[in-house]
Parts: sequence; structure tokens; C-alpha cells
Amino acid sequence: MKLVRLLANLGYGSRRQATLLCREGRVTDARGEVLYADDVVAHAQVRVDGEPLDPPQGMLLMLHKPVGYTCSTRDPGRVVYDLLPPRFRLRTPALSTVGRLDRDTSGLLLLTDDGALLHRIIAPRSNLPKVYEARLAQPLRGDEAASFAGGTLLLESETTPLKPARLDVLEPQYVRLTLTEGRYHQVRRMFAAVGNYVESLHRSRVGGLALDGLEAGRWRVLNAIDRRRLFEESG
Repeated sequence: MKLVRLLANLGYGSRRQATLLCREGRVTDARGEVLYADDVVAHAQVRVDGEPLDPPQGMLLMLHKPVGYTCSTRDPGRVVYDLLPPRFRLRTPALSTVGRLDRDTSGLLLLTDDGALLHRIIAPRSNLPKVYEARLAQPLRGDEAASFAGGTLLLESETTPLKPARLDVLEPQYVRLTLTEGRYHQVRRMFAAVGNYVESLHRSRVGGLALDGLEAGRWRVLNAIDRRRLFEESG
């Protein structure tokens, strides 16, 4: 692949803008030699302004999503892409969220430009556990864990029961809920179904991946070890 196309696909600008980067001498190899738009160079050898290129196609990253951001690219308010380098929005293929967290939910969000990987993560047969911590408006009654674990709970306006879910009570109004599916606003709707209300919600884990101290609003690219860990706890 020619260098100009590589740069454009990674979001460093249009092909015209990428060509201009090269003309300005801002694109070099690992030794500092200036590269030209028509050069064919290994991805790992390219530098822009002295910095290695962003990861190639197939990138997977973890973001600690704060409350107040949406996962949509069309929302007029704050979106999760605002927390990433602007060029990430221009990548081809596009960088997409793996599922969604609503505006009022914080926590671990995955993004990738690998369509096959995205579908593998969200596919029902993957059975990837997703762990949420919820602050509730009211103390638990005591029968919620059995209700969630039974595999018979129906959400409003749905006809297919939820898969069994595990509820761990941390405090009378603070719980940890582990799911293996991802229906629309599922956690909030589950507690609504048992007469309660979620005041705050945080996703702490997906599969074998946890935030591990990653601060709100921060992100990191996941490596091969992280990817293996992601699927370690799948069913």
C-alpha cells in the first residue's frame, strides 16, 4: 500500500492532506529519512512528526467512559469520540463502539475498526460476561437475586425472557450485576421490573478485561495479551 493511502486510511487527513504532510518533510522512516507519498513502507517503520503511526486496521481500544457522553456520532452534545484523537474519527474502516453505554452510564467501553471482532464480542453465543455496579433508589426486597437468576424475567414490551444473571449485594442499595447479554438499557429495565430504580450505573468489566485503574476519560490500545484476556471468561 502506498504511503499516502496508508496515512489517509489511518485518519491523518485526505490523500491530498497526506501528500502535503510528506511534502513538508513531516513523514519519515524510523531512521529519520524523509518519505514520499508514493513510497511503499512497512507500517512499523513510518513516523509522523517523529511519532509512530497509530495502530493499523484491526485496532481494539478500551475507554473509561465518563457520565455525560454518548456513543453516537450524530449526537449534538458530547460524544465518546471527543475523548480520542480527532483522526480516530476519520479512520477507514470506521472506528465503532462495541455495543453502547448510555449517557448516564460510566465505565468500560470497547471500540474497534475490525467488524469481525466486533461481531464476535457482541454475538449472543460468545456469552461474554459484562459486570455492572449500580446504586439503587431503594433497598432491595430480598428476592431480586433469585428473580434475576431464574431465566424467566420478562422486560416490559418484550416476549423473550432474559438469560440468567447474577446479582451480588454489596450494600443494601449498592449491587453488582453480571450479565451475558446486552439488551437496550437492560440493567435499568431489570430493576424497574422488580420495582426499583437505578440512580447510577457503572460497567467495571467485559469478559476478562477490567479498567485496572484507567481514569475516567482516558483510553489505551489493547494488545494481544489483552485480547486473549477478553475472551478468557466467555462461555
